Amino acid sequence: MADIKTPHRPLFLREEELRYSIELMFFAYRDFTSEADTHLARVNLGRAHHRVIYFVGRNPGINVRDLLNILNITKQSLSRVLSHLIDTGYVRQKQGSADKRQRLLYLTQQGEALEHEVTRLQCQRFARAFKSVSDESVTGFLAVMESMLDEKTIALLRHPPISKKQDP
Repeated sequence: MADIKTPHRPLFLREEELRYSIELMFFAYRDFTSEADTHLARVNLGRAHHRVIYFVGRNPGINVRDLLNILNITKQSLSRVLSHLIDTGYVRQKQGSADKRQRLLYLTQQGEALEHEVTRLQCQRFARAFKSVSDESVTGFLAVMESMLDEKTIALLRHPPISKKQDP
């Protein structure tokens, strides 16, 4: 009789490890956003405001349609947050030159300062984490994160996916 072996299941594909990965993601996101949340709360803003400020800062002159596509939220949700950011002086909008119906979004000086400060806090957290592990671990982390994204989301990234290092 043939010896039937169960297929090899790598450690990282077992249910307990997958659940641990989910917990790590939840807790990492909580801790990653905590300092930003505290800073934003001081100026009566929240995570939705932060996402708008971040992506407008990364894409000056972005139109509302493209911002909706990046954030994957409803027009109504964006309208509420964007109106508040405009009213409080963090974002300004200009009419498109080619299409007068277009609203192009820019950060004001106040918006740029806030985006810079909150991003600095989050960059520091990533820098601390990346410094504590090997280059291969960082590359692996980034590859796993990119692998979790839908193709539509990957197309929205400002930088191309990670490529394997080539020997000189």
